[in-house]
Amino acid sequence: MAQSDPTDSALAAIASILDNSETSREPEKAALTGSRPVSPPPIPAAHSPIEAHGYSKVGPGPMAAIRFKWTVRLDNGDYYVDETFGDNSNPLVTGPLERDAAIQLVDDRESEARRRFEQLKSEMTGRSAHANPVRKDSAEA
Repeated sequence: MAQSDPTDSALAAIASILDNSETSREPEKAALTGSRPVSPPPIPAAHSPIEAHGYSKVGPGPMAAIRFKWTVRLDNGDYYVDETFGDNSNPLVTGPLERDAAIQLVDDRESEARRRFEQLKSEMTGRSAHANPVRKDSAEA
């Protein structure tokens, strides 16, 4: 990407939300685990090709307002990937692309966003565990 990576900004926002809501995370955690966006499993090439137009994946995150979404669209015989952040953002458009390249771009972006989100979540969990040892002990007293 040319300038700043919008994924970094989104992950920072998610980190801030998770960091500020540490005290109320336990009830949320159960709800988030069950409500993670589910993308359809990839269809093996032997059965039928994936329909590229409309192919879409949603990134991880605790709220739809700060999730990335990648959608392939067909326009005049060329494929484009629209990347949006939240519900009402203008898309960042990549293309024109070949059909398979557009699908691969969506898969790669979603996979990278998920990897980075999990890494950030892991770092935050480790950081909060080290930062709050007194709070855990005082809760038991």
